[in-house]
Amino acid sequence: MTQDVGVLIIDDSAIVRKALTDQLSKQPGIKVLGAAPDPYVGRDMIAELKPDIITLDIEMPRMDGLTFLRKLMKYHPIPTIIVSSLTQKGCATALACLDAGAIDVLAKPGEAYSVGNLTTELARIIRNAKSIDITKRAAVAAMNASKQTTKLSLGASHQTTNKIVAIGSSTGGTDALTRVLTPLPGTSPGIVMAQHMPAGFTSSFAARLNDLSEMEVIEARDGDSVIPGRAILAPGDKHLRLVKDGARYCVQVSQGPRVCRHRPSVEVLFESVAEIAGVNSMGIILTGMGDDGSTGLKTMRDAGSVTVAQDEASCVVFGMPKVAIERGGACHITSLDKIADQIVQFASGKLKATKAAA
Repeated sequence: MTQDVGVLIIDDSAIVRKALTDQLSKQPGIKVLGAAPDPYVGRDMIAELKPDIITLDIEMPRMDGLTFLRKLMKYHPIPTIIVSSLTQKGCATALACLDAGAIDVLAKPGEAYSVGNLTTELARIIRNAKSIDITKRAAVAAMNASKQTTKLSLGASHQTTNKIVAIGSSTGGTDALTRVLTPLPGTSPGIVMAQHMPAGFTSSFAARLNDLSEMEVIEARDGDSVIPGRAILAPGDKHLRLVKDGARYCVQVSQGPRVCRHRPSVEVLFESVAEIAGVNSMGIILTGMGDDGSTGLKTMRDAGSVTVAQDEASCVVFGMPKVAIERGGACHITSLDKIADQIVQFASGKLKATKAAA
C-alpha cells in the first residue's frame, strides 16, 4: 500500500490552518501531520514530524515566509508549496518564491473561510511532490541567490496585503476607544492606537481593553508585530510608529521630542502609517482637544487610506476631529457607535477611500 504524503501547514491564520487541515484530511493519500502559526514553530515541527511537504504562507509574524523558505532550502530542503494572498500567478512575489525553491505557488481566495476551494489543486500538487527532486530545486535556489538574477526577490518580501487600522484620541478617548474596540470580532485587522495618557496609565488601560475585547490588546513594546486580532496601544510618554520588517508590520516605540505638544502624538503615528501602509490602512481620529493628528489624517488620505473622523454630536470634545475635517483629512464623518462597523466594512473591502477636493 502506498504510504500517505505527510503534510505540515505553516500559516498564521487560525482560520486558514483549520480550513486547510479539515479539507486536506479528507483527501485520499494525504495525511496532515500538524499546523504551525509561524516559521519558528514550523521549524521545530519539521524536525519532530519530518513531513514530506509543507504549505507556507508569506505574511506571518516573527519571520516572513519568503525569508524562511530561503533558509529552509539552504539548510534543510523540503518540497514547499506557497499558499498566500500575495502569490497571484506571475506577480513579483510568486516569481521570487519560485526562485527561492518553492515547487509551486497558489493564491488564497479573498475570504479565509473559502480557502477550502483551492484544496483540489493543492492536493494534486501534494500527491506529485514525491516525484520532485528537491535537491535540484535547492541547488537552483542557491544559484539564484548567489547571482541575484532578479530584482523581484529583493522587493517581494516587502509587499503585504495585511490591513492596518490607526486610531488617535485624546480627551474622552478612553471611553471612545472602549466603545470602538469591544464590538470588534477577534479576526479584525491589526490596530495601532495613540491615546494622550501619561506614563504608568496605559498598561492598565490596555489590560482593561483586553478583558473587554475579543481582540488581544497590549501596551506597545518595540518590535511588536501588528497582526490581525491584535490592538497595540502607545505607552504613555512614548511615540508609536508603524514600521516594516520584510513582509511584517511591527511597531517602533521611542522617546523623541513632543509633536503637536504631545507624546505619544497622533501625528507621529498617522504619518508613519501613511508612509508604511498607505492604501492598506484606515485612519480614525476620535474625540480630543487641539489639533494633534489632523495633518497626519490628511497625509493618510492623500496616500490612499480610508479616513474617518468622529462626528461632533458624539464627541466629548470636537477639537481634533474638527480640525482634521477642516483640513480635508476625513473621507467619512461618523458617529462613534458606527465606527466599529466601519472597521469591519474596511476589512472586507466594502468601505472605500475618497480623494480630497482639490
